[in-house]
Amino acid sequence: MTATRSHETLLEPCIQACLACLRECENCATACLSSEMVQMMAECIRRCRDCADTCALCARLMARNSDLHGQMCRVCAEACDRCAAECSQHQHEHCQRCAEACRRCAESCRQMAAAMA
Repeated sequence: MTATRSHETLLEPCIQACLACLRECENCATACLSSEMVQMMAECIRRCRDCADTCALCARLMARNSDLHGQMCRVCAEACDRCAAECSQHQHEHCQRCAEACRRCAESCRQMAAAMA
């Protein structure tokens, strides 16, 4: 019963963290694509797009209480960690905001995955 309560307590904040991360990743990728140094930002764009897509799917699976959302939260945390590592290397404000959103989402997803284990 404790695991269920923990899961229920974590669900909405985790969905919100995924949606916030998705938004920041999309904003970051768009800003990087508009940059004069777009070639230099290619890896950042790739990581942001992967992370945004992963966050979207993760939020959808949690919203429908899919049996797969615990596993997806683990994958999402990994995508967020990778994106945060890349974005934190760049001094652009949008990259720093994205990195922070990714770190918050990764932590929330790890908590959710642990509650589902």
